[in-house]
Amino acid sequence: MKLTIIGNNWFPSHPGGLDRYVYELIHHLIPLGTDVNLYGLDLPSSAPGQSLHLRPLASKADSFFTRLYSAYQALDHLPKSCPEAINLHFALYGFTALPHLPRNVPVVCTFHGPWALESQQEGDSLWGVWLKHQLEAFVYRRCDRFIVLSKAFGHILNQDYGIPWDAIRVIPGGVDTQRFCPHLSRRQARDLLGWPNDRFILFTPRRLVSRMGLDKLINAIAQLQEKNDLWLAIAGKGPLRDALEAQVTALNLSHSVHFLGFLPDEQLPLAYQAADLTIMPSQSLEGFGLVLLESLASGTPVLCTPIGGMPEVITDFSPNLITASPSESDLAVTLRDILTGHLSLPNRHDCRDYASTHFNWTTIAQRVKQVFQE
Repeated sequence: MKLTIIGNNWFPSHPGGLDRYVYELIHHLIPLGTDVNLYGLDLPSSAPGQSLHLRPLASKADSFFTRLYSAYQALDHLPKSCPEAINLHFALYGFTALPHLPRNVPVVCTFHGPWALESQQEGDSLWGVWLKHQLEAFVYRRCDRFIVLSKAFGHILNQDYGIPWDAIRVIPGGVDTQRFCPHLSRRQARDLLGWPNDRFILFTPRRLVSRMGLDKLINAIAQLQEKNDLWLAIAGKGPLRDALEAQVTALNLSHSVHFLGFLPDEQLPLAYQAADLTIMPSQSLEGFGLVLLESLASGTPVLCTPIGGMPEVITDFSPNLITASPSESDLAVTLRDILTGHLSLPNRHDCRDYASTHFNWTTIAQRVKQVFQE
């Protein structure tokens, strides 16, 4: 099968949920007999093997309008590759592809989230939010089918963009179980990272923006009598770094909260293995949460708020590790129950087994390919 994918950034040069998803999907579709043309930003000059063809759209360093024009020009090549299906992953570059899409080829959009609504929650102007929503809706009208990673985002696609449910396929994300695996003991992983061995470690890899709920998590830790036994490791960067650090100082939590900054991708599996618990305190728009799968595959249980698609990932495995609400008080209640032994955590083997059984990329890629072939 000949497939054209229009993505965003190249992973792992630009780590991110969407980019990781596209990267993993491609590398699991190819063994299934799929020949892939990938369009994206900052692609390397070549790719190993003969079934992946890289087509650079533009550079992320270019100005917005330069990127759009470069992408439009690059996508002129799209019909020449004679694709049997086209897969869009980001509305902006899907928009630049519209004039080049062959009429007789199915277009499948993988919906990773509402761009306009995410921008609104990060403080974009009303005009910017409106324009992004219009652009998204315009692109989606050209698509034949949609893949969402959770029912929660299927509802957004249906309610906010008017996409009928019979055009939506719910297929969860997958996890690379070879890369994310518990091959080290917790102590060995902590020694390699220089993390303490005498503390209960919480780990959260997050962009430092409001909807990720890190301020709520920090306030929750401040409510715990057991806070001195905790060590929260926050990996990531973003505009709220200074404000969050000031919050930690004001609450006298410098002993309990540590900002790692950007964590190199090769250290991510180590961090999961070093932690006692991975925590996702998201407040909104968490469509799936690939972090949950990576942690479970690494043998580390996860605690999340009841936001978006996250409950769909762990309800069948550890429903008690979904907080009653996203509030800081409910985060504190659940953490207190864990630290005092009133709520037990799944063991490493069970975490690993659940992730490997339900979210294996080979199985996920087969399901995605079936949608392309409908």
